[in-house]
Amino acid sequence: MKPAIVMWAHPRSVSTAFGRMMIERGDVAVVHEPLVTLVDFGEVPVGGRTLRAAPDVLRAVRELAPVFMKDTVEYRYDGLFAEPDCMVGLTHTFIVREPKQTIASHYDLLPDVTCAKIGYEHQYQLFELAWQVTGERPVVVDAARLLADPPGVVAAYCDAVGLPFLPEALSWAPEERPEWERTARWHVDAARSSGFAASEKTYATTVDNDARLRAFHEHHRPFYERLIRHAI
Repeated sequence: MKPAIVMWAHPRSVSTAFGRMMIERGDVAVVHEPLVTLVDFGEVPVGGRTLRAAPDVLRAVRELAPVFMKDTVEYRYDGLFAEPDCMVGLTHTFIVREPKQTIASHYDLLPDVTCAKIGYEHQYQLFELAWQVTGERPVVVDAARLLADPPGVVAAYCDAVGLPFLPEALSWAPEERPEWERTARWHVDAARSSGFAASEKTYATTVDNDARLRAFHEHHRPFYERLIRHAI
């Protein structure tokens, strides 16, 4: 069967760089954040059709195989839980990054971010749903491990999802992508990147010095810990 892969990511998780690597491969269609687009605009084009429901998006993506879809989980996507059969036939994967850094980065871009939009709780709910519906434990990528050892982690990921490992896809030319135009300010680092590399950014407001961000961290860290124990 041709692979139909979904990567579910909390915001600021290195997932756009992962998607950029999948584009560089050239052997799969890459669908960028259709569910976020659906929530924000009420509809989204997928496979030449305009869709208005999350389950229909996943069914349409499945028809594009071989395909890699990446989406973020600042929203819960209740339609997937109402029609869980739409999760069948897809290989569900997840990428998680240590919450302190992602919360500070998220706040830096969106100072009015809510606790729910940090995303780890929604992500873990989807992890449980995907496991229950498909009967297969989803693949989990540890972003820190990915940044430390791109060839090793990507090779393991490819083996887990049924793709050949293409080491040449681990580097690319920095560029703006048309897929990122709508949300370009969230993808500045990915657009400037030429491969997987740890960020050197520091932030004035962090979990350590801000009570609101610390509360976000206390809420979401248990979900991160439940996910990271499954990392490849």
